[in-house]
Amino acid sequence: MIQEMIETANKRTVEIIMQGQPTLIGVGTAINDVPGMTPKTLLHAGPPITWDKMSGPLKGAIIGALIYEGFAENRDQAAALAASGGIKFDSCHHHNSVGPMAGVISPSMPVWIIENRAYGNKAYCTLNEGLGKVLRYGAYSSEVIERLKWMERVLAPVIKETMKLHGPIDLKSMIAQVLQMGDEGHNRNKAGTSLLIRELAPFLLQTGFDTKDKVDVLNFINSNDHFFLNLTMPACKASLDPASGIEYSTIVTTMARNGTEFGIRVSGLGDRWFTGPAGMVKGLLFPGYSDEDANPDIGDSVITETTGIGGFAMAAAPAIVQFVGGSAGDALNFTQRMYEITQAENTAYKIPALNFRGTPTGIDIRKVVETGILPNINTGIAHREPGVGQIGAGLVEPPANCFEDALEAMVEDLESKGRL
Repeated sequence: MIQEMIETANKRTVEIIMQGQPTLIGVGTAINDVPGMTPKTLLHAGPPITWDKMSGPLKGAIIGALIYEGFAENRDQAAALAASGGIKFDSCHHHNSVGPMAGVISPSMPVWIIENRAYGNKAYCTLNEGLGKVLRYGAYSSEVIERLKWMERVLAPVIKETMKLHGPIDLKSMIAQVLQMGDEGHNRNKAGTSLLIRELAPFLLQTGFDTKDKVDVLNFINSNDHFFLNLTMPACKASLDPASGIEYSTIVTTMARNGTEFGIRVSGLGDRWFTGPAGMVKGLLFPGYSDEDANPDIGDSVITETTGIGGFAMAAAPAIVQFVGGSAGDALNFTQRMYEITQAENTAYKIPALNFRGTPTGIDIRKVVETGILPNINTGIAHREPGVGQIGAGLVEPPANCFEDALEAMVEDLESKGRL
């Protein structure tokens, strides 16, 4: 009887995820648009964490955000303020938001606004800075701060006005297209960024901004293949949030990392986090760096895998192995293995190399524990020290205990309700 109830709940959970209609509706500002944001709040990737337990890149991003906001003038002032209790830290996921790598969102930062038009909920994410020495990888030099200020002063207003002229953009359809074009929606976004430029450019040219500003914006987006990542992430977040809180469901609705811990949340267990130590990413490092330089796994971008793209769709993007390591055959095998721990095949996101089979969608904690197969994640690698930035990219798995602890909690919950 209970197995039938779980299967019914899981089927409903995955239907909600796949029925989602994530739609880009505009650009706003964190303080004005992100729920629960205050002038002294900083959001971060992963499960909740305190300053004393934060990893190097997360501390670096916090320091940079405090300098960017004008709360501090240098690293020492920012670190002292962060440790003083005068700043509230919270998980992006508690505020309908996601952030790549360190994932820090501060009050003045521009954010994408995505609406799930099937269920009416919204999700938010900052705009992508590019690769290398950027805030999300823990860098906070003057160059990083100046870029963030330009994004606030020029990039966001230009795109905001462009979106008003263009109107909403169907991200679900766009993500489905990019999977046909060699992207997987997490670490390969060449097609997604290209399609976004095609959508925006004609309307961007019609805005009243300076020609130089318009050229600079187009060049910035064009030079940053990862620009689309900050849209796939909130699109996935918007699709997953309505699927939370379904009684008896064993489907994972959140996976996230803060550089210290990896955490998951499960639909039938609501907002409870189940955490374990973040793993070390294995992959390709930039010249001059070694494994000893790397920080453990970090970022909210694993929301893509939670939805069935990213590492779960690597078969659609064999070229990704040139960035994260492995072979084209590995990319196929990673995707095929994920079908063993998921509930369904996605009805919108399909993979040409697998005869247009839908991506594996709906991670079931029961199947993870029973098979011992852990979700496959591809991701970037941040330096373990604050202020350095990105040093590579690769593949990683979450700690098994997250899924084991969640399943044990589910059993206890069912027993308390007299269902077992």
